[in-house]
Amino acid sequence: MPHRTKAPESLTKLTSRREPAIPVQKVSDYFGCNVFGQQTMRLLLSKDIYRRFREAVDQGKRMDSEIANAVASAMKTWAISKGATHYCHWFQPMTGCTAEKHDSFAEPTGDGRAIEKFTGRNLVQAEPDASSFPSGGLRVTFEARGYTAWDPTSPAFIMEMQGGATLCIPTIFVSYTGESLDDKTPLLRSCDVISKAALDILKLFKSDAGKVFATLGLEQEYFLVDRAYYESRPDLLMAGRTLIGAPSPKGQQLEDHYFGSIKERVFAFMTDAESELYKLGVPVKTRHNEVAPNQFESAPVYEEANIAVDHNQLVMDVLERIAIRHNLALLLHEKPFAGINGSGKHCNWSLSTDTGKNLLGPGDTPRDNLQFLVFLACIAKAVRDNPLFLRAAVASSGNDHRLGANEAPPAIMSVFLGQHLTKVFADIEKGIVLDGKDKEWMHFGIDRIPPVLRDNTDRNRTSPFAFTGDKFEFRAVGSSFNTALPITILHAIVADQLIKVKKDIEDRLKAKKPFQAAVLEVLRGYIKHSKPICFEGNNYSAEWVKEAAKRGLPNVQTTPEALAGLGLKESSQMLERLGIMSAVETLSREHVKLEKYAKDIDIEAKILIELAETMVVPATLRYQNRLIKSVQGLRDLLPSEPSVATQSGLLREVSRNIDCACQGVVKLRAALVKADAKADVVEKAKSYCHEVKPLFDDIRKAVDGLEGMVDAELWPLPKYREMLFLL
Repeated sequence: MPHRTKAPESLTKLTSRREPAIPVQKVSDYFGCNVFGQQTMRLLLSKDIYRRFREAVDQGKRMDSEIANAVASAMKTWAISKGATHYCHWFQPMTGCTAEKHDSFAEPTGDGRAIEKFTGRNLVQAEPDASSFPSGGLRVTFEARGYTAWDPTSPAFIMEMQGGATLCIPTIFVSYTGESLDDKTPLLRSCDVISKAALDILKLFKSDAGKVFATLGLEQEYFLVDRAYYESRPDLLMAGRTLIGAPSPKGQQLEDHYFGSIKERVFAFMTDAESELYKLGVPVKTRHNEVAPNQFESAPVYEEANIAVDHNQLVMDVLERIAIRHNLALLLHEKPFAGINGSGKHCNWSLSTDTGKNLLGPGDTPRDNLQFLVFLACIAKAVRDNPLFLRAAVASSGNDHRLGANEAPPAIMSVFLGQHLTKVFADIEKGIVLDGKDKEWMHFGIDRIPPVLRDNTDRNRTSPFAFTGDKFEFRAVGSSFNTALPITILHAIVADQLIKVKKDIEDRLKAKKPFQAAVLEVLRGYIKHSKPICFEGNNYSAEWVKEAAKRGLPNVQTTPEALAGLGLKESSQMLERLGIMSAVETLSREHVKLEKYAKDIDIEAKILIELAETMVVPATLRYQNRLIKSVQGLRDLLPSEPSVATQSGLLREVSRNIDCACQGVVKLRAALVKADAKADVVEKAKSYCHEVKPLFDDIRKAVDGLEGMVDAELWPLPKYREMLFLL
């Protein structure tokens, strides 16, 4: 491997690292110790208050002031005992991140002293400035008022940091006029909507369930690099990905990193991060090396969707914070390094009842299996009818680099069911011919679907939406995403379809059809309609792209075009009809995401220009001057030597790449001016996508070519081979 003749400062820092000591403690002794959960509430609240609190949370009853004041008092006592001096409403604005404004418990008494005070009003509502958060037009700059309101379904927690601790209270975030300004409010609404829609189906099957919960397990992929390298790369620091960088001689081609032994330094980081997450009640279960070098994954036990989304936001926050403690940098961008795998966030999603039944797990009786097939067919049809809506849910500048890049699901939305269920669906679609004239739905052996069907499906790692035995794995979501919006949209399309299937079944029952025959007749139509979206093969293949086009499936490659799925009239009307988001709220999400896309590309372009002009070109000019002196000296001393021509050729190649990089920068600057002048948010995003972003390629090609020729001692940036293998 090529090496530097002089170790850069970043490498010197790396080799002198000393890892912090990680105390070893049994997890069960401290799990959830920083969570104001049910056990703590039972201890600190009266039985009556606790009962009324649970009724309010579980049954959606009104939370009166007496309950709020009692909970606030207990929460303050507990938080102060844990060392907290401040509290905050912890919310999720449309930035994709979390936000918080800290207030002290201490209030002056007027006689030179202070007391700790925290009331039900402080708990239930706060008023952060709404004008500085993206709103997509819901708020204008001079309208600053916004409200955060307590979400009692997600427990408060203590965030410990060096220097102190803060009580964090999960909340929603809405405008003065009531529109949601966050990702969580629509998610909570969607959880209620899908619960009701699923319960209505269960009533047809005489179920005794009282509530349905969407469950979610979020696998988080990420990269780690040494912090000294990270701080030496302006592109990583500000854009989250490398805008230039020649491939390392060794990448992931040997397939030796996946599930390999974890390096000691990474193991120390993982152990430390998991310890912090366990304190916060986050049930992280699995850790392992991912496919690409220095890429890793953390996965939790499944939880209710609302809690799982909150916990994943904490996972990203804690991983980033603990990485700094270990002199590492966490990279959550979907594609931080070109040419090797990017990172996703696989959303393992299912529906479960309060009686403990997984609705996506086949049952032990014919009736249970028929119920299972209804839910399965409805989900497949929901994806079939809303592929652009689902694609919009996973659209971002980062995910554009990952989707379809021979590592992640393509931009084409499809469903994988597995060989066994595909055959079951085919059998249902065919029916049975009784006498050659009349066709009638019969149970035709559906009784014989065996319980072992739970494990009778393979995993398709190339599918964006794959059934994996008792859940669906939504693999198209990007690693940096707040999953609230993708899950909200998934809930919406499935709930809408469940409402439709209930009506379709009831219409046939009114026509005096037997229950099983009525259900099977509806399923037959759904299965036939959904066939184009179901695909069992390799989603990475060029053949599938052609086949998908024949089936009429959309293949939307870029975010500006994909986000049009949010603006579809039928999508907006669906969300409004279900009470999840108004048309205005839906439009605001489209605008926020388009604005963010344009800003992402604008930042990347400006960083690329800066890298080329202030780092790469000056370094390569110094190398070019060395070559000029060498060629001139050689020509003077040994004019007839073949090496004169060889070195002259090298000089020409270096000079050509410098010129290409410089010319590329000129074109990029002009394109930036043109794109920034666009007033319409859609046109601006499209201009950045189709006129600005493509110009990156020529600059990168020239710069990466120079990296392969310039003296390593002169090259100003850490290289791929260092960032990906030195840790």
